[in-house]
Amino acid sequence: MKRRRADSEVTAPPSSLALPIVSPLDQLDPVAAPRRRHAALGRLPAFARADKVRPHLDALLTHASPQQRLQGDPLELVHRYVDPLDQEWVGMLASAVAYGRVTLFKPRLSALLTSLGPHPSAWARSASPEAVMQAFAGFSYRMTGPGELAALAWATAQVQQRYGSVGALAAASLEASGGHWREALDRLVQTLWRVDLTPFVGQREPNRRLAHLLASPAGQSACKRLNLYCRWMVRGPDGVDLGLWPVPTRLLVIPLDTHVHRIAGFLGLTRRTDLSWRTAEEVTARLRRIDPDDPVRYDFALSHLGISGDCPSRRDLVHCRACPLQPVCRHWDARR
Repeated sequence: MKRRRADSEVTAPPSSLALPIVSPLDQLDPVAAPRRRHAALGRLPAFARADKVRPHLDALLTHASPQQRLQGDPLELVHRYVDPLDQEWVGMLASAVAYGRVTLFKPRLSALLTSLGPHPSAWARSASPEAVMQAFAGFSYRMTGPGELAALAWATAQVQQRYGSVGALAAASLEASGGHWREALDRLVQTLWRVDLTPFVGQREPNRRLAHLLASPAGQSACKRLNLYCRWMVRGPDGVDLGLWPVPTRLLVIPLDTHVHRIAGFLGLTRRTDLSWRTAEEVTARLRRIDPDDPVRYDFALSHLGISGDCPSRRDLVHCRACPLQPVCRHWDARR
């Protein structure tokens, strides 16, 4: 009997990393929101505030060396590889465990990757589930055990085997979704988890810990790590992000973590207090008014401004004096 294809299933395209993007993307703006969500923040209307904030965000990009910041970022692990398939495979793992302190999870993942040799994605595509599980047996970080990370590594390798690359799956998912990026990401996640995960987590479907590692935007989660992975793969190449996938940068959504959310509030990019997909879209929509073609290009600088401790949670004469964002920060603007 012929099996009926599920709505979320994506047909495997030819094994190519550079698939064309369909033309409807030029007419669609999938993260457009009602006019009220783009209303004025603070005392300035949205467009006027964008003009005011833009030069200070641009100054932030040159405030610190990206290469210097990269050393303290999980993306540095991805830059150790040259093969695009290795980069997107390692990127999937590095972004998935990017929660908590980078000084804790990065050394553990680095040691694991070193043990897999110079081409870990090729190894994963040819290895058995049992071999993958054995190789990951020593990894543990907070709520992520060896089974969860091994399952993600195996699923990613299987997608590469079937579609040619995760980027090819992303492009096919975008086409199948009619250009809607949120729906495309949900299709991508559902396709990844379609493999049998029993050898890794004792059940065919993802358990709660796996769903935490790679959340679907179909729910309310901001999907910070998924959006971070997409930023790495889509933007660039610019010395930080890699520019591997054939997806327009204007579709990306900000990887919203506590640091970016806090600073976004200081800049008037949002007044929402929750770390949800809706908040991530709101911040992205306002950044899109600053840079329509590349709204998340400030994410790396903003996140590291918070991670480094250079942006305190309150007004601070010592830390704030040298910050390029100080003239447009609400901590200071409200007192002038």
